[in-house]
Amino acid sequence: MKPCPFCDVSANNGFNIIYEDELFVAFLDRKPAAEHHIQLVPKQHIASVKSLRRQDVELVRSMKTIGDKILDGLGVLPSLRIMGFHISPFNSVNHLHLHLHGLPYKPLRQTKYRISSGFGPFQKGFGWFIEAEQAVRSLENGRHISVFPF
Repeated sequence: MKPCPFCDVSANNGFNIIYEDELFVAFLDRKPAAEHHIQLVPKQHIASVKSLRRQDVELVRSMKTIGDKILDGLGVLPSLRIMGFHISPFNSVNHLHLHLHGLPYKPLRQTKYRISSGFGPFQKGFGWFIEAEQAVRSLENGRHISVFPF
């Protein structure tokens, strides 16, 4: 089995690290989809956003807070920020990672990060990307995160 590349994030392993603390590390995306594109990962291996449960709400909130600080430092206005997770099987690495985007998107790249609005009791509609705030609300309501709204 191939080792998880996000479990060994370091400059020595070719990552351009821009933030690190005892729990998280953030690095520049190798194929940026937006003017600013950063990945924020927990150092502890967590397979994906689908494996999160209600008890993980604070983890996601912490990631969003760190993401806001990073984007603040880059001068990205709140109205030009997208922070979210791909939902497997539509993620490229099976290690939880929050995409931090400072818009605009590069041509033809926005479709990979389409946000589907929720309806009724659901925080999101059908889609393979969920914003951090949608994830928090879903988890708070005891819902599992998936491509489907339910």
